[in-house]
Amino acid sequence: MGIYLNPPSDGFRAILKRGMYVDKSELIAYTNSVLESDRMLTCFSRPRRFGKSFSARMLSAYYSSEAESETLFEDLKIAHGKNGRFREYLNQCDVLFLDITSFISTAEDIEETVNDIQREVIEELREAFPGCIREGVKALSKALLQIHSKTGKKFFVIIDEWDALFREAKDNEKVQHAYIQLLRSLFKSSQTSQMIIGAYMTGILPVKKYGTQSALTDFCEFTMLEPGPLAEFAGFTEDEVRDLCKEYGLDFDEARRWYDGYYFDKTRHIYNPKSIIEAVINQKFNNYWTQTETYESLRTYIDLNFDGLKDALVDMLGGRHFRIDTGTFQNDMTSLNSKDDVFTLLVHLGYLAYDSDKEEVFIPNEEVREEFIRALKNGRRQELVRVIQRSDRLLQATLKMEADTVADILEEVHGENTAPQNYNNEQALRSVVIMAYLSCLDHYMRFEELASGKGYSDLLFVPEKTSAKPALLIELKWNKSAKGAVMQIKDRNYIEFARRFDYEGEILLIGINYDAKTKKHTCKIERY
Repeated sequence: MGIYLNPPSDGFRAILKRGMYVDKSELIAYTNSVLESDRMLTCFSRPRRFGKSFSARMLSAYYSSEAESETLFEDLKIAHGKNGRFREYLNQCDVLFLDITSFISTAEDIEETVNDIQREVIEELREAFPGCIREGVKALSKALLQIHSKTGKKFFVIIDEWDALFREAKDNEKVQHAYIQLLRSLFKSSQTSQMIIGAYMTGILPVKKYGTQSALTDFCEFTMLEPGPLAEFAGFTEDEVRDLCKEYGLDFDEARRWYDGYYFDKTRHIYNPKSIIEAVINQKFNNYWTQTETYESLRTYIDLNFDGLKDALVDMLGGRHFRIDTGTFQNDMTSLNSKDDVFTLLVHLGYLAYDSDKEEVFIPNEEVREEFIRALKNGRRQELVRVIQRSDRLLQATLKMEADTVADILEEVHGENTAPQNYNNEQALRSVVIMAYLSCLDHYMRFEELASGKGYSDLLFVPEKTSAKPALLIELKWNKSAKGAVMQIKDRNYIEFARRFDYEGEILLIGINYDAKTKKHTCKIERY
């Protein structure tokens, strides 16, 4: 066993021993199915704490010819699958495992990282395959080819955090170019099939683009935009989270509110593994994933002054989706030229979710939304800070039943965010009210247009189970009266909507009207 060549299975063994392991071993069935084919190169990118390194360690333990790991897999799904070819490749490959973050952290100078990778791996290969590598060889690809010519051996290459150099040296084009050349020599060569049986790369970002083409076009890429057949391995599925909540006594509905939101066609809902596991361990829902990195990185991208970014962010904070074009993004953190580039990057970082059918982005859950609020309040975009502060004032005025103040704040929101020609019906009023009540989402779940036999309630905010705040039931009117809106809530018994969600506490009945002639909002609030 070596450091880079056929490392031991200790890493995966430790993961299993910790307990609460969610079985993702069927990823092996996919990698087995593409070995030695024209799809043998896999790059699977996803955000921090989404299990990238766990998968890399699992594959290393499975393929490594010196790992002796059969007992680790005997109770996992892959050992009992019908089409996984489990035993055919179990501990049958020579594995090269490269953790790029480790090389960066031990390099005396980050510019030497690429040289360090090749020098250290070649030194280990010389010891394992004496007499195969010629003197003076410094290129890893040449060393592997020479080993193959002498022994016929091919390698399964695992690169964990492949894009770490692009993130740590994001302004150093010399280092990035040298690194891409190394990867190309391994994976984009007419001789690749002579030395490589398969490859699996993890990272946050997809492979860097030059123009419209990937720098490594032979890789099959699976991302947070298009996870393809690997969608269920991008995080925890809803069924897996439901099972964990049941086993460890957590409220699944709360888990869903805090951590759900990443949406793929095949699996529908995907959850952040780090956050779910921490919630189980601590028996408490909290912001776990974003605590692993300061909000400074998010704030940097929010502060970029691209047209339309502010309005889109406000809409998304209010629960809306925003259509984007992901095609211009160059898969790095520096070539950002539009709000679409920023939002596409935030999808890869996990701060936004993406609906590929509608080509829309949105804030996935409460955990991430808290991070956006924190970043906005401490950012340089003062217009966004004012939006959040004003929404806080609106919620406080509502809870104090200060109807005139509520109406005045709605006037401000309307005046700043809606052109007169677009403010012409109740739906436009709804958009303004939702935008104004952004801060409600810190304490409430929002529901729109709930139906009953007597009609539809416009907006309902149900407080968190641990909150002492009252529910808010809002009815909107256009060219009528706020008092009439409150009467409609009572007459049609819209209070029942709150009871549907097992809420038995106090409710504020809120009527809001806009008079198109006077251009004024009015408000009426009653306690129920």
